[in-house]
Amino acid sequence: MAGIFKAYDIRGTYPDQLNQELAARIGRATVEVLGAKRLVIGRDMRESGVELQQVMVEAVREAGCEVLDIGRCSTPMSYWAIGELAADGAIMITASHNPARYNGCKISGPAARPVSYDTGIADIERLAVRNSFVPATQKAPVQHCAIREAYQAWLLSQVVVPALRPFKLAIDTGNGIVGEFLPSLLEKLPFAVTPLFFEPDGRFPNHEPNPLHPPNMRDLQAAVRQTGADLGVAFDGDGDRAMFVDERGELIASDRITALLATEFLRSAPGSTILYDLRSSWVVRDEILRAGGVPLMSRVGHSFIKEQMRKVSGLFAGELSGHFYFREASYTDNAELAMLKLLAILSEKQRPLSQLLAPYNRYFATGELNYEVADKAACMERLVAVFADAEVQRLDGITLTYADWWCNVRPSNTEPVLRLNLEAKTPALREEKLAAIEAYLGPRSHEH
Repeated sequence: MAGIFKAYDIRGTYPDQLNQELAARIGRATVEVLGAKRLVIGRDMRESGVELQQVMVEAVREAGCEVLDIGRCSTPMSYWAIGELAADGAIMITASHNPARYNGCKISGPAARPVSYDTGIADIERLAVRNSFVPATQKAPVQHCAIREAYQAWLLSQVVVPALRPFKLAIDTGNGIVGEFLPSLLEKLPFAVTPLFFEPDGRFPNHEPNPLHPPNMRDLQAAVRQTGADLGVAFDGDGDRAMFVDERGELIASDRITALLATEFLRSAPGSTILYDLRSSWVVRDEILRAGGVPLMSRVGHSFIKEQMRKVSGLFAGELSGHFYFREASYTDNAELAMLKLLAILSEKQRPLSQLLAPYNRYFATGELNYEVADKAACMERLVAVFADAEVQRLDGITLTYADWWCNVRPSNTEPVLRLNLEAKTPALREEKLAAIEAYLGPRSHEH
């Protein structure tokens, strides 16, 4: 049981770390922690999800909580269902982009508020370990709810469909759950689509459904180039992240998409607050200010960003990992909505994506690099001492800022690893400062 209750979700290998008995305990504990009377339960396409959902449904019912079983779904669908079905929260059975042997769950409270380790997962862990649940006097009912059509109608209501141009698209769902639902959405849109790996398969026979890892994007890049597509879109396993490839087949860093979407949203809602995670380029801050918005930096992680968005009524937020958050989606991340919003911008601008993003290429980043470090805290403090003339922030790890470069070094929640993001005003300065920082971090670890 140790180690599967993480900062943002519950995740481990099946069946050695996460099995049916533990899933039942997690279901019972979730009802107790949320005080739930009605709970949405859904799952992605992982093979172990069938058994885990069955035992969770029964455990939740035995706790006296009504189950709204939405079956196979994406994570954004489970968030949306909480409001649509007037539920007290949701358990989404998924391990996101992790390899096939993993499973887990993302837990949400009322109004799709995320449940993190600090706001409930620690309590769920404590109750699951104790395992002294008292059954309710009466087993609660279960409703099987088909939500796909209503969910997709809501998605389409977020853009002006007649204004969308007949683009050629290449879309890679990585054998994740989005491939099951996307065709029925695309039927209502004017796009010619080259589909890659739309067949949901929890074994992930083609590549892991993690678009942040560049090798997983090669098939999509090739498809864009071969078909002359206007845009390439890649979804992760549970459909809450999207990453994009421009018309030349080049990978687009997600902070560029954040900047572009933010600029457009601020046209209709000037003065709004836009959030971005602290790994994002200075260009995001620059463009939000240029468009008359209020830029607000956030810690990495969906639970932190969602809570901060709620506190400030943020209009939109973006993370470097491909999560895009929308106020109109109850402050949750929604990859399909990000795709539709981007296509609406491309339709209006009538210019290729590479041209729209060209002005943003004025800073030079390393991307996220990982370093295996035995004592992470001591290493970070050593960097603070060495770069003593920097402006230091401790929002998430340490951020060292100078006039012409910055870096963030933060500890992984799950591995003996420090993660580095560094950006500078010139490529030469980037390489110089990267070497200076690496002198204290040691050798890079393998890809994560």
